[in-house]
Amino acid sequence: MAEAAQTGKRVLVTGATGYIGGRLVPRLLEAGYRVRVFVRSPLKLTDVPWIDDVEIATGDLADPRSVAKAVEGIDVLYYLVHSMGAKGEFEQTERSAATTVATAAKAAGVSRIVYLGGLHPDGELSPHLRSRAEVGRILLDSGVPTAALQAGVVIGSGSTSFEMVRHLTDVLPYMPAPKWVRNFIQPIAIRDVLYYLVECAELPDDVNRSFDIGGPNVLRYGQMMNGYALEAGLKQRPIASLPVLTPWLASQWVNLVTPIPRALAVPIIASLQYDCVVHEHDIENFIPDPEGGLTPYRRSVRLALGKMRDGAVETSWQDSAVRGAPSDRLPSDPEWTGHTVYTDLRELHSTAPADQVWRVIEGIGGDNGWYSFPLAWAVRGWMDKVVGGVGLRRGRRNAAHLNAGDALDFWRVEELDRGRFLRLRAEMKVPGGAWLELSVTPNAASGGSNYRQRAVFFPQGLGGRLYWFSILPFHGVIFAGMASKITQTAEAQVLADARGGR
Repeated sequence: MAEAAQTGKRVLVTGATGYIGGRLVPRLLEAGYRVRVFVRSPLKLTDVPWIDDVEIATGDLADPRSVAKAVEGIDVLYYLVHSMGAKGEFEQTERSAATTVATAAKAAGVSRIVYLGGLHPDGELSPHLRSRAEVGRILLDSGVPTAALQAGVVIGSGSTSFEMVRHLTDVLPYMPAPKWVRNFIQPIAIRDVLYYLVECAELPDDVNRSFDIGGPNVLRYGQMMNGYALEAGLKQRPIASLPVLTPWLASQWVNLVTPIPRALAVPIIASLQYDCVVHEHDIENFIPDPEGGLTPYRRSVRLALGKMRDGAVETSWQDSAVRGAPSDRLPSDPEWTGHTVYTDLRELHSTAPADQVWRVIEGIGGDNGWYSFPLAWAVRGWMDKVVGGVGLRRGRRNAAHLNAGDALDFWRVEELDRGRFLRLRAEMKVPGGAWLELSVTPNAASGGSNYRQRAVFFPQGLGGRLYWFSILPFHGVIFAGMASKITQTAEAQVLADARGGR
């Protein structure tokens, strides 16, 4: 990409806080492009390593004025936005957003649009595949040369498809499965998707068409599961195709046994009702295959597992906020006047230094759990999954470190002052807004630290008030136990480190 570095092309990335966009931005920067990102909330970019290297434009794709401002002076526009978890009239929402972007790009003199859609057969499609195909057509008809890449299942650490395959295979020694496990799929490694996206910025000006992209292997979905099993060191899973498992029932099953919430499971399962394979590979006439060739499926699984093992997952499907989850930040205390608010406050002194207590705080959730009454947390997670929430098994991207915007089981990191303060916003389904704050400060007098924990709940209507009082008896066990166990764990780690140093 020496040409990119010389020309200094200006690139706009929509969807920069998502799974693909969050990985594409640093690769565009590395290739020499000047990158602007278009986001609704800059707070989601607080901890990304490339934040100081990009220009940030704030707005919404539904707002023509903010879109028009964002595309000013842009050469190449990446359209990487999908309403995967939306309910209701999401097709109209996506159609409107694509039309707004197409109109603004044409008016601003953008020279190239790059869009990432999905592989799809001819004929009747699921609503989500149909909507993605329509967005591609709108952009292709915009008057701006467009490359509409159409990819199938994307395999990479943290991708929705990979996580679904991983959890289904890990959890179930025997898999009763719907008949779509016999459908053919052509998965593609995330590294190859990113390669094509970057290279598309330099396509000739007269190229305005869609391109199918896929990896070198065409597999049945069941073969993908067993390919994962072999790479993960598991026995191959017997799979029985059951025609009685309708797409709706299958999506409920996926919702229960994997971290994928129902809002995402439904469109994914609906899309798997079709063979999704590459019908043409014309892109090789414009962009050569990556060095070393396209990545085989099992190697892409191996690479994804290695990233997870090393704690080097760049982005995850979890990074996108769940549609319908609370989006308002916790109001400051003075603004609580006149509002009903319930709190549970716990404060403890610890003999452990503040940095040791912080390590425990930042490592909370995921495999480490919540340090109190694990059965109660597990039951609450299952209850959330049953009603279509994200559940407790969403986990965390990195075992030791958190960033603002990270998903953490059924919470999301809303605010992080590393070494001192962590605020989590609930994304489980609750009748109101809920937050959990964990903080630690040094105690100069004792040499230890002061731990502070506060749960905050803004009830919505009578149901919210009844919900709070129904769980009030458990607070003494859950919240008090959490505070006590966190400080005890930090103190035990100090003793263990001391013994190890002798």
